[in-house]
Order: sequence, then C-alpha cells, then structure tokens
Amino acid sequence: MRLTTFTDYSLRTLLFLSAHRDRLVTIQDIADTHAISKNHLMKVVYQLGLAGLVETVRGRNGGLRLAKEPKDINIGAVIRSTESDFYVAECFDRAHDTCAITPDCVLKHSLHDAMEAFLAVLDKQTLQDLLPPAKGSARPIKLQRGAAA
Repeated sequence: MRLTTFTDYSLRTLLFLSAHRDRLVTIQDIADTHAISKNHLMKVVYQLGLAGLVETVRGRNGGLRLAKEPKDINIGAVIRSTESDFYVAECFDRAHDTCAITPDCVLKHSLHDAMEAFLAVLDKQTLQDLLPPAKGSARPIKLQRGAAA
C-alpha cells in the first residue's frame, strides 16, 4: 500500500499546524518547510477545511490553524477521507476487474484482511500521538527540509 501525495501533504499540513498551535500559519510556511508546491497545498488545505480539520482566518494577518484538538483528529479517518480508493489489486475494483482468476482467487481475501489490519492500526492513532515529544523530553525531533521519514 502506498499513500498518495495528497494524503502525504495532508498529514504534513496537519502535523505542521499541530506543531505551531501558538500562531497562525500560512500555506507558504508549510510549502517552504516541506519544499512542496504552494498551489498543490492550497488544494490540500481546501479539502482539510471541508473536512472540518483546518480553519482559515482571512485578512492581512490571516492564516491557518487546526479546527480541532490534535487528540480529536483520527489518522485512520484522515486517510480514508484523502485517499480515493484502497484498491491494492485489480480485483478490488469490480468495475475494472479483468483478471481471469478473480472468481476463484483466494489471495484477494488475504489482501483485504491486510488492508483492514492497516486501517485498524491507523484508527488507533490520533494526530496527538504523532507529535514529537514536548521540549525537555528525552528525545526531541527536529523536522528538516527534504528529510526522509
């Protein structure tokens, strides 16, 4: 399973907003930190706003902030709302399935169970769980531009 870039950027945006709760954040702030397109982020933020996860404040000193507490944002729900499908194999999409062995295939059941297990793990996570430890904790994490996760 590979998450789309849209989901990746959505999670990065939510994490960035969580880490900067003390101020309003601009799309440019997020784009600069993660070296991603501001135009693409605008689409991401718009969808996160429609989902009730991000609030926008208009005006000269405007910006973005989380619409909910990080503990109230479920990662499984975020991923379900940002992914267009969970078709890990052709047979998951009945409308476009041309595989000759689909009627007798046992593998699709294992793949389905694996996908359900993947989502079950994410359903146990909130945005709060993904935040770096507070300052002064044993293991601080610093986000670096272009760093791989």
